[in-house]
Amino acid sequence: MEQGSLFDDEKPAENAGYQPLAARMRPQTLADFAGQQNLIAPGRVLYNLIERDQITSMIFWGPPGVGKTTLAQLIANKTQAQFVNFSAVTSGIKEIRQVMQEAEMNRAGGHKTIVFVDEIHRFNKAQQDAFLPYVERGSIILIGATTENPSFEINSALLSRLRVFVLHALSEDELVWLQKRALTDPRGFGDFKVQAEDDLLHKIALYANGDARTALNTLEMAVTNGNVKDGVTVVSAADLKQIMGKRALLYDKNGEEHYNMISALHKSMRNSDVDAALYWLSRMLEGGEDPLYVARRLVQFASEDVGLADSRALEIAVAAFQASQFLGMPECSVNLAHATAYLALAPKSSAVYDAYTAAKADAEHTLAEPVPLQIRNGVTKLMKEEGYGKDYQYAQDAPDKLTTMQTMPDNLVGKHYYHPSNQGSEVRWAQRLAQIAEWHRQHDPK
Repeated sequence: MEQGSLFDDEKPAENAGYQPLAARMRPQTLADFAGQQNLIAPGRVLYNLIERDQITSMIFWGPPGVGKTTLAQLIANKTQAQFVNFSAVTSGIKEIRQVMQEAEMNRAGGHKTIVFVDEIHRFNKAQQDAFLPYVERGSIILIGATTENPSFEINSALLSRLRVFVLHALSEDELVWLQKRALTDPRGFGDFKVQAEDDLLHKIALYANGDARTALNTLEMAVTNGNVKDGVTVVSAADLKQIMGKRALLYDKNGEEHYNMISALHKSMRNSDVDAALYWLSRMLEGGEDPLYVARRLVQFASEDVGLADSRALEIAVAAFQASQFLGMPECSVNLAHATAYLALAPKSSAVYDAYTAAKADAEHTLAEPVPLQIRNGVTKLMKEEGYGKDYQYAQDAPDKLTTMQTMPDNLVGKHYYHPSNQGSEVRWAQRLAQIAEWHRQHDPK
């Protein structure tokens, strides 16, 4: 069965017509591949699988423009197996079964078949199920590519038979490297004289936000619209500003402004200024900040600045982080706004943070302090003979769920780290601590 190939743009230029820069610069070898060095550097697992032509069924999961389709192309170029491109957008059960029948014939003849499915998450359950028996029998080696979380988009039975390789957004330096290669490679602008300063390439990289395709296509537009003088095409900041808009030029994710913005967001939430917090959040996201970076800071804030005053804050912050992973920008901006508004309006307490800091200081100075015998786990006869677990009191059996057993090291008995504030739910925790203290006053040995 003939499927439309994702790699048709690799045909000779005289037959292919115009090709975007990103297509012309698609890597031909792993050595040309930018990013994902944890997977495709020499000696790494995916590198070895490709170089040795020992491909197993797998999923490439990552955001757009990080090399999922390119890796499939490199496998197609390297493998001795029949390589079939399959469209998850235009193909149905009938087409799947036809390809599988051909794969069965190949297997009977001693030949492998690799089936590559781009955007595999677009297949419904029935379509995915159609692959399962052939993957199980080894009739095909299935390679899927997806921007969506496979845990949610791929049937568990099929997913359990696939190895998931996570591809990450490219770094700024990796995107700059790609652009420089495009400016010198004959497939790109190597046959032309182009002047583009490094700071402009960095601005394009920031604008692309980890997406190689966006970076190269933006570079192509900038060069196409550059000013030609004495045979040299000059890319200027003014030209770039018109192409990208102002946002990428006003926010440097790695410079001082990055830290100023996150500081402003954090301190606005701490000050319970919901309007300011939402403003700084939007400045960061619309400036191209990684939404997961913001989400991680919200998770930190939930425990550091809200804590037990409202334990629901941590749940909402973690949910916003997960939503950002699932959706990406721009959709996840409303999830982050939801969490930001909640954290700004929540009652504030740093009591948990302060308690851990104090406990950490003691822990660092008492590393040799032994665990009291009564709360050690006596799992062997010798340990029990040494007193492990002796005199242990099981609080769940006690009427008040409290015992007089010592659980602190000897030299820290009576030390208190957690001091609840009078904010939110911590009022209740303060009352509970007072009840526990009163119980011990009445029951502990004098």
